[in-house]
This record gives sequence, C-alpha cells and structure tokens, in this order.
Amino acid sequence: MALLSHLMFFCMMIVVVSSRGAIYTPPSVPHLTDRFNHVPINQGYSEFFGHSNIHLMSNGSIANLILDNSSGSGLVSRNKYNYGFFSAGIKLPSGFTSGVVIAFYLSNADLFPHNHDEIDIELLGHEKRREWVLQTNVYGNGSVHTGREEKLYLWFDPTQQFHQYSILWNTHHIVFLVDNVPVREFIHSAAISSVYPSKPMSVYATIWDASEWATHGGKYPVNYQYAPFVASFWEIEMEGCILQHPTADSAATSCSRRGFSSLDPVDGEEFAKLSQEQINGLEWATRKFMFYSYCKDTSRYKVLPPECHAN
Repeated sequence: MALLSHLMFFCMMIVVVSSRGAIYTPPSVPHLTDRFNHVPINQGYSEFFGHSNIHLMSNGSIANLILDNSSGSGLVSRNKYNYGFFSAGIKLPSGFTSGVVIAFYLSNADLFPHNHDEIDIELLGHEKRREWVLQTNVYGNGSVHTGREEKLYLWFDPTQQFHQYSILWNTHHIVFLVDNVPVREFIHSAAISSVYPSKPMSVYATIWDASEWATHGGKYPVNYQYAPFVASFWEIEMEGCILQHPTADSAATSCSRRGFSSLDPVDGEEFAKLSQEQINGLEWATRKFMFYSYCKDTSRYKVLPPECHAN
C-alpha cells in the first residue's frame, strides 16, 4: 500500500506540473534591472485610456490595469525617449484569459501617424490549461504591415508573482529580456536601417481585448464571464534620452539624459553588444521556448526580410 500511495502521489505531481507547464531555471545573467532606479508610476506615467479601470496603489508605486466588458485600460509615459532601457514588473491575470493582451511597448504613432516606429512586448492570454505566450515585435518607419514577430512560452507561471519584462533600445540593437534573460536580439545593420526604430517614442502599459487575433488567430475570444482581468505593474524603470519639447519635426538628437544612474544604456559601451553570459541566456531561451519566428515563416514571406539572412 505504501508503494501504491507513493506512485499515486508521483502521478498527481506529474499532472499538476503538466497542466501548469514545467518550471525551468535559466542560466545566470547580469541583472540589468538591479542597476537602474525605479520610477513611481504616478510620476512617470499619465492615463492613456480607461480611467475607471486604472487603480493606483501603494502611494502610486503599483498600478492595476483592468479589462472588463466596459473597457480596457492603459498608461503612457509623461516623457518621450530616444533610446534607452525600459522595464516593468508585471503580474498577469490567472484563469481563462484567451483573447486578453497585456502590452508593455514603445511607440510614436501619436507624432508620426503615417511612418511610426514601435517596439512591442505583448503577453497573450490562453484558453484553459495552456500557457501565456510572449510575443515580441518590431516596426520601423511605418512598416506596420510587415510584422517581425517572435513567440515564446515562458519558463515560469507569470500569474503567481511579478516578473520583469524589459526592452533595451539603442543604435546598436534592440534586446528583449524576461527576468534579465535576453529572449531576442534585433541587431541594427545597414540592410535594415530604413526600418530600424529611430524616432523618439513614448512608453505604454496596456490591457485590452484582442479577440480577433490573439489566441490561435482569434479562435478563442475573450469570455467576460471570467472578468475582470487584472494586470499589475510595478518597479518601472525608464532610463534614456528624454526628448525636449517633442513635435513631429523634432530631430532625433534633440534630447537630454536626465537619468539617475551613472550607467548609460544609450551610448554606454557595455550596452552595445551582449555579454557571453547574455548570449548563453539568449540561446537557452530561444532553443527551449521559441515556437514561432517570422524568419522561418516561408509561407508568409516568399522573400524573407533582409535581416533574416544574417541569422
């Protein structure tokens, strides 16, 4: 009976792990998020949309963004940045979240509606017993019809506690990081200079209904019986070159560095390329968790984008 009990317990543990996804320990990497100061949300952000669904707590250091059948919600940074390091600790809603998207991203569509840039971290909700999906995307100079998406599963349960989602953007590369582990590097080269994001951008945090496309191409829309969906944000970091008096004619160089850290993610040499530890982390994440890359989608792209040939 003792042996049978142990076997039953072991089988139950397998079911629990398989229904939530296996938990993996990533390689050791530098903790960039420990090297920049946090910006209180109520000081660094303004309301973008969904006023009644934005709840600030802990003296403005935490924001709960809510999606219900009345509206989603979002925040936008008070400043615009021309390159920098941007990060947020995010805790995702649990349960049946298909069609729900939580996004942490940079965009300048307000100033450049016809040729805007965008750098996206999007967290795509799931149907029952499926994992959240991390989608990254890069748009440059209005190329919004040419998505450069990559999709990965996460190596942890993102609904249990806060995890850090970060973007490093400078003239050398764009790096997406999760808990400081690089999950994607988009390198600036002459071949893609015309579509590399280069104009000043605002930083956004949003939750919204993406039923038309988010979960298996829109197969599973948002089910508001499970609402409200709450995404929590804290430990915001925004360190970069702040644009002064932004207009649509603003030159990319008309900005100043006003960060508190002595580290410079814009021009600092240590941010120009990945360290060997970061390369190891990137290879680990893409090998184990990536399941879609536009560079491998030959049915969508008869001629692959130029940067794909360097990968």
